[in-house]
Parts: sequence; C-alpha cells; structure tokens
Amino acid sequence: MSTLSLAHVPYAAPRRSTVRLTRRGRVVVFVVTLLAVMAVGFVGASISGASQEKGVGVSTRTVVVGTGDTLWDLASDAADGGDIRSMEQTIKDLNGLDSGMLIAGQTLRIPN
Repeated sequence: MSTLSLAHVPYAAPRRSTVRLTRRGRVVVFVVTLLAVMAVGFVGASISGASQEKGVGVSTRTVVVGTGDTLWDLASDAADGGDIRSMEQTIKDLNGLDSGMLIAGQTLRIPN
C-alpha cells in the first residue's frame, strides 16, 4: 500500500473590494441605471416607423389555395394585365409570407 503525500497549500482568503456603497450610493446607482434604460427606450420609440397617419385600406377577397396553385398564378389573375411581380409582393405583404411557397388549403387575402 502506498501513501500519498500532498504538499501543504496555504488557504488564501478572497480579497474584499475596497469600494463600499452606502444606502444612498446604491439608490443613486439604481436611479442612474433606470434613467439610462428609460433614455434608451425613448430613443427606440422615436426611431420606430409608426406614424399618426392612417394607412390606405386595400379591398381584398379571400382565396383558398388549391393543389398546384402558385403565387405567380394567383398574382397574375389579380394583376389584370398589370405588373405581376408587384402584385406578388403585395400578396406576400398582405398575408405575412416570407417566401412564395404555398400549401394546398391555405387561405390568402388577394387584392380585388
């Protein structure tokens, strides 16, 4: 049987910070942090794209996507000889679509 000997390692107590905040100091730090957060919120709100003007409503109809239907087909029907790509983008915007992929049975709003 062997014995294991460990060298004695002296314990070093953790050093305490020399900075100590009083109750008033903690309140000041809290208030300054709160004001900074509020300032960031106000700046973010002023940058937002919202406006006081009402948007122009688009007259729409509801279409259920059938098997084999594509967004291009639906846009070309709705465009009535106009710009199909622009109509395709309008349909995407109205329905919150990220891509042109459609699923059979999906309900879409199409401009009249």
